[in-house]
Amino acid sequence: MVCGVDPATVSAVAERARTENFPVASLLFPRAVRPHLRAIYGFARLVDILGDEYDGDRPAALDELEREVEACYSYEPGRRSTRSGPATQTDAWAEPMRPESGTASGAEPAWEVMRVLQPTIRACALPREPFLRLIEANRMDQQISAYETWADVKHYCVHSADPVGRLVLGVLGRTEPELVALSDDVCTGLQLVNFLQDVPRDLALGRVYMPADDLRRFGVTELAAPNEPLRRLLDFEAARARGLLGSGEELGRRLGRRTGRGVAIFARGGLAALEALERADWDIFNGRPRPSRARLALAAIR
Repeated sequence: MVCGVDPATVSAVAERARTENFPVASLLFPRAVRPHLRAIYGFARLVDILGDEYDGDRPAALDELEREVEACYSYEPGRRSTRSGPATQTDAWAEPMRPESGTASGAEPAWEVMRVLQPTIRACALPREPFLRLIEANRMDQQISAYETWADVKHYCVHSADPVGRLVLGVLGRTEPELVALSDDVCTGLQLVNFLQDVPRDLALGRVYMPADDLRRFGVTELAAPNEPLRRLLDFEAARARGLLGSGEELGRRLGRRTGRGVAIFARGGLAALEALERADWDIFNGRPRPSRARLALAAIR
């Protein structure tokens, strides 16, 4: 393997992802789709861990993960094949189901987490693009430490967050453009909530996701300790997140029934997290403010 990532380690990471806080909203989805949602969640968690926590060569690890994605599309169960050389990305997003030139045709995924994901990809006819964008977001994290404008941050979210919602809609067989647009809003809003909660953590990783022009607008010069300009900035960005998360109710209404409620809960969870931050007066330095169990339960039954 190019970067020396041990498939056993990857499997352990996938197991860790499955035992973390897999959203309670998933219980509202039809039983038949829950394994697909878990497979997608495991992949998203894995790519973040490789991009943020892997001790080895992270770009090489992400390259290897991309080859594993390609193997999911080229491998046909029951047909024997051998790997031959690294994949070469050409126009994967233009024709998401087409095997790439340079990819080992028919090579089985080597990592267990990807072998679990492959049946989901095939059963739901999921395109490559969202998976590749998630990988690309983590490549961006290795290269970009700050963003000048909200448009720049939004471009990052198109890669880091929106693909997850698109994959969920793909699993549900609901990929109408208007639903995708609503989903993108919700996912970007959830990503922004994470940015607000994780300013100290991201700073320790050498990253600042608050737009530089907003930092200047509010006179923020210190991100490592509480201060009034930072508090005002967080309040401003939270209003932006609330506007995006507001699309969750319409998305849930259009999807309908229990599935719609399940999708809407993702947005309500983000709004609950913002309420917790506000109650803590935007104190993000003494633990991550979290919504109470009662607040989350209320979101689930609304």
